[in-house]
Amino acid sequence: MTTPSESQLTAEQLVKALNLEGHVEGGFYRRTFSADHRATIPTDNGERVTMSSIYYLLSAQSPIGHFHMNQSDIMHFFHKGDPITYYMLNPDGSLQTTILGPDPTKGHQMQMMVKGGTWKASKIPSNGQYGYGLIGEAVSPGFDYSDMQLGSKEKLLTLFPQHTTLINELSR
Repeated sequence: MTTPSESQLTAEQLVKALNLEGHVEGGFYRRTFSADHRATIPTDNGERVTMSSIYYLLSAQSPIGHFHMNQSDIMHFFHKGDPITYYMLNPDGSLQTTILGPDPTKGHQMQMMVKGGTWKASKIPSNGQYGYGLIGEAVSPGFDYSDMQLGSKEKLLTLFPQHTTLINELSR
């Protein structure tokens, strides 16, 4: 990692300025919106707001968002920092890799949709220019912890033995 210039924000400054806290899957987050001003919608797990959103930051201190699965669809928006590589294990066992980042000329996406029921993990490069990657997520129906499942190595290796190396690297 290169040393940030005087005008470049650090991960610690962003965590403080955005009021982020540690997330159970890794990284840091803060809920920024919940559509609690609208009627809720029914889901298999109960009533949910129509949408919620968060900031999510991976840093050199916490560079991996470990495998987890949400029931809701999640739209991801790149904001700032180093590119973040996402690994999605689809229900059919196929792997999709997407890099969210600032430079579309390098193949980076600036937004990405992950459908509910997809196992997802993410990481930032260990030698990045900034030492962090910051995104926003819009979740619909709105996020509720009872709709999220953390991916244990044992369970994921049983479901996706063809992705052993990746699962060992990005799950607990």
